[in-house]
Amino acid sequence: MAPAEDAGGTPRQGILLAAAMFVFVIDTSFMNVSISAVVEDLDTTVSGVQSAVAIEALVSAAFILISSKVGDLFGRKRAFVLGMVFYAVGAIAMVFAQGLAAIIVFWAILGGLGASLYLPAMQSLIHGNFEGKTRAKVFALVGASGAIAAAIGPLLGGFVTTVLSWRVGFLLEALIIGAVLLGSRGIRDVPYTGDRSVDLPGAALSVVGMGGLVIGVLAWQEGGEYVLLLLAIGVVAMAGLVWWLRRRKRSGRPALLDPGLFSSKLFSTGVTQIFLQQVALGGLLIALPIFLQLVWGYNALQAGITLAPLSLTMFGVALLAGKQAGRRRASSTIRAGFMLLAAAIAGLILLVPRADSGWHLAVPLMLAGAGLGLLASQLNNYALAPLSEERVGEAAGVTSATGSFGLSFGLAFAGAIMLATLSTSFTNMAESSTVLPPEDQERVATVLEDDAQVMSDAQLEELLAGQPEDIQDEVLAINDDARDLALQVALLVALLAALVGVVVSFRMMRLPDPEPSATDQDVGLS
Repeated sequence: MAPAEDAGGTPRQGILLAAAMFVFVIDTSFMNVSISAVVEDLDTTVSGVQSAVAIEALVSAAFILISSKVGDLFGRKRAFVLGMVFYAVGAIAMVFAQGLAAIIVFWAILGGLGASLYLPAMQSLIHGNFEGKTRAKVFALVGASGAIAAAIGPLLGGFVTTVLSWRVGFLLEALIIGAVLLGSRGIRDVPYTGDRSVDLPGAALSVVGMGGLVIGVLAWQEGGEYVLLLLAIGVVAMAGLVWWLRRRKRSGRPALLDPGLFSSKLFSTGVTQIFLQQVALGGLLIALPIFLQLVWGYNALQAGITLAPLSLTMFGVALLAGKQAGRRRASSTIRAGFMLLAAAIAGLILLVPRADSGWHLAVPLMLAGAGLGLLASQLNNYALAPLSEERVGEAAGVTSATGSFGLSFGLAFAGAIMLATLSTSFTNMAESSTVLPPEDQERVATVLEDDAQVMSDAQLEELLAGQPEDIQDEVLAINDDARDLALQVALLVALLAALVGVVVSFRMMRLPDPEPSATDQDVGLS
């Protein structure tokens, strides 16, 4: 390969490619920090908006393997540009949306398809335009740009939502996408010279598998029927995908992705850690904003300020770790990241019942941000660095699909656990109360069981208007205890993912750190 300078890998192009990750992260930040304003403005429910967030991540995950093949066949740069256009349409739709249906169709589904196109194409373009330590630094820049978005997203989204409107945040996002599209003309395309066949059965199995698992969790959250059937379909389809890919490999026929990629321990371990990082991040992104806005009654700006220690620390640490890329073992940095993240989430779980303001959460949020910053600066390059240019498009599709699926699963599962725990614990505490008369126990017990969403104290007080003061005090006390327990249980999802990441990181320490190679044989991919 020619030197990076000759291949078009200038700092300006690196920044433009990193801006694509910036847009992806800030989009979710805007939605999460503005959730209470969106619910009120569109007259919808918390669980409905949460479902839209999870669907957006699900669509990007379900179609990302297919979309990475589209980029291989029709051009990585073309896929990058088309995906950014789709994402821009989703952002503009948020500016004018008048109901949840429009958000789901344009922002969640069309925007998710856009992300599925441009995320793997972005990684392929980075891999093809840069090499060696420069490539590692650009991948670190991508992680840092995501951290920047995570840092300013809650603050910027909170500010414009409180002072102007949540719609203004998405208008700013569309303008950023426009700037990226205008500047992308100078990025060199990376041609694909591998097999150009399309594995339609494999593509269908990947969509059904990922979709069944996440939609099953969302259906459980909404109290829908056929939850077990949906989950079973997802599990069977994913198992069928593995069998199908191996069968196609043995028969020498083209597959959606080459299962031989996973014969590289570096790649398979890196993909595992990307999934775990995103599950933990998804759990934090859904549980904390809901708790701050709809339990403590924070507005979008207050929620953004409370989450600032997490996002700002993530940005700073990712930037510093990116500058140190290549100077210390990537595996040791990843291990430190998961350890910090696990310790921070455990601290949050212990603090929740005792905290009564966002300041009490500042230290564990800073620790969580430091851990996530370390992970963001390393994981993509760890997984992709050993692969050749021909393999990287396919591999980038796998890493992006894994990350998006992990995020959507973390969002859906942690959110569902939070709302289900709130409903169940509220009901049980009401029925066991010695203050509430039997007829009030039954009435109170059905409040959240019939409409499983988090209620602020103001909403609950309005519902209880006209009840005796002792009844109101008892219900509010029960609600406080139930909400704390619900957040703690939701955070357990993120904690479990972080702890598994710690365990896997010790295995990583026994593997050699990745070195960029020119051939697949260097990582055992023949």
